[in-house]
Amino acid sequence: MIVLGLTGSIGMGKSTAARMLKAMGAPVCDSDAVVHGLLDRGGRAVPAIGAAFPGVVIDGAVSRPALGAAVFRDPGALKRLEAILHPMVQAAQRDFLARAARRGARIAVLDIPLLFETHGERRVDATLVVSAPFSVQRARVLARPGMTAEKFAGILARQMPDVEKRRRADYVVPTGGGRLVTRRALQGIVRDVARRKGRRKGRHWPPRGYQPGQAGQVHHA
Repeated sequence: MIVLGLTGSIGMGKSTAARMLKAMGAPVCDSDAVVHGLLDRGGRAVPAIGAAFPGVVIDGAVSRPALGAAVFRDPGALKRLEAILHPMVQAAQRDFLARAARRGARIAVLDIPLLFETHGERRVDATLVVSAPFSVQRARVLARPGMTAEKFAGILARQMPDVEKRRRADYVVPTGGGRLVTRRALQGIVRDVARRKGRRKGRHWPPRGYQPGQAGQVHHA
């Protein structure tokens, strides 16, 4: 099974691309949804985060605004949070890939917003970046409720520049020219992956020494 890593900066159309890939038959693991499950009531990360950041757990769930305030502009706090979340997210991704493989999927997609920033490209067979002109990206993001130009600038400062993501990617999908253009590009990528790699297993699944069920279960994975 071939593992594709899907990524892109904020407002570049990653969620739309993920939905299109699902419609084409490729299962997609949404890493943001995994994190939400970990932070929700009963989530596996709640006890550890509550211990590391007192006061951020409210009614049995992690308050994302409170957690954001606790790690904002504090690299040390952010590293502590990542040390808790990243292993759990990766475990959920491994469980997802195991399920996809059992269903006979030839291609599975890991949707990871900070794919390159967290060196996630080492865990996939190919990387796919969605990209749009900055004017399109900015308009999309500022149309979101509660978003400001200052917040947008802060988010961009924490993400790898789009030009660098495009340089590193195996595939770049344009999302600024309409859904039809994006869909056609994704269809071409799926065909290319199937043609070039479909006759052999991907290098990253199954991982060496992996035993089904060893990763555990994570809600909403």
